[in-house]
Amino acid sequence: MYAIVEIAGQQFKVEEGKKIFVHRLENEEGKSVEFDKVLLVEDGDNIVVGEPVIKDFVVEGKVVDHVRGDKVIIFKKKRKKGYRVKNGHRQNFTRIEITGIGDRETLKKRAPKPEVVKKPKPEVTEAVEETVIEKKTSTKKAAAKKPAAKKPATKKEETEEVKKPVAKKVTEKKPAAKKTPKTKE
Repeated sequence: MYAIVEIAGQQFKVEEGKKIFVHRLENEEGKSVEFDKVLLVEDGDNIVVGEPVIKDFVVEGKVVDHVRGDKVIIFKKKRKKGYRVKNGHRQNFTRIEITGIGDRETLKKRAPKPEVVKKPKPEVTEAVEETVIEKKTSTKKAAAKKPAAKKPATKKEETEEVKKPVAKKVTEKKPAAKKTPKTKE
């Protein structure tokens, strides 16, 4: 069985036990909610369509929690004008669990489902606390550091070694021969 219901201006397809996100409602967490704008109900082969809504038909739900949606980035730009605006937005939502679909009378008669009771955690005794504290305060001994191994020489280092400046031999320069002007004979 499912129904199409209008919640906060939007239409949702709901089923019993299904959880949906709707725009933020003012109800507190854990409180029950009734939606009376039921537009369509389908029960097996039987389909009832409202004109515009079905009278005396409601969808009951329970507010699970209030959350915020993912961030949506809005970016505006006008080319060649240097105009750029970047904004972000996160929408507020309420998560609702659908508990019942039907006539007001049948939903009131139906007994509420037993809630699951959480078992309280066992209390921590002093002996357990001491062992926990001892484990947290114990420290591990640091391993002794080993000296770093020498790296093999790279090509650049090898070429630098080869290109070491070599002492040049100083040789005496002979004076250049004097040029004498040639005479015509």
